[in-house]
Amino acid sequence: MFTPFNFHQNYTLENERVKLMPLDGNNSTYLKHFSINEPNIWKYSLVPVAGEENFKKYVSNSLLSREEETAYPFIVFDKKTNEYAGSTRFYDIQLNNLTLQLGYTWYGGKFQGTGLNKNCKYLLLQFAFETMGVERVEFRADYNNKRSIAAMKGIGCTIEGILRSNVPNANGGRRDSIILSVLRQEWEERVKKNLKEKMEK
Repeated sequence: MFTPFNFHQNYTLENERVKLMPLDGNNSTYLKHFSINEPNIWKYSLVPVAGEENFKKYVSNSLLSREEETAYPFIVFDKKTNEYAGSTRFYDIQLNNLTLQLGYTWYGGKFQGTGLNKNCKYLLLQFAFETMGVERVEFRADYNNKRSIAAMKGIGCTIEGILRSNVPNANGGRRDSIILSVLRQEWEERVKKNLKEKMEK
C-alpha cells in the first residue's frame, strides 16, 4: 500500500548510518561552512553554491522549490561522525506520471568515498519506490563528472543516453548531460539487494 506524497509533510529517512531530514532555514546553517571552505564541491554544479551569498540563494531557492511542489530537499546527517555532511533532493516530481529525479547531491570532502552516499541512495530509492510508489527514478549529471557517474552506476543505475549541449554550465559554456535511471522492477529484482550488500561490506 503506497502512501500519497505530501510536499508539506516532514519526512525523515533513517538507518544506522545516516539520517535525512527536510532542509529548512534553521538546519541549513550547518552546511554554510562547506560553501566557504570547499568551493570545489560544486565544480560540475549547474547552480552556484560556493561563497556565502551563493549559499543563501541556494537555500532560498531550495525552500521555494518545495513550497512550489516541484522538489523536496533533504539535509544529510552522518551518524558515524555525528556531523551534517551535505544535501540531496527529489526534484522534477511528477506524481501523475509516477516519476521523479534524484539529484542536487553533494557532500563535504571528508564524507566522500565513505559509503555515506550508498546509504543515502538506498533510503531515497526505497522511499520513492516502496512508499511513494513511483515507477521510475531518473539521475542526471555532467558527462565530464566521472566520479558522480561512477557512483550512480555503482548503485545500479542504467545509462540511457547523452543529451548534447543540454544546459548552460557554471563556466559560461554548455554541458552534455548523461541520463541514468532505475525502474521499480529493477529495484525489486536486483538493485535493492545489490545495494544493500554493498552497504554491508
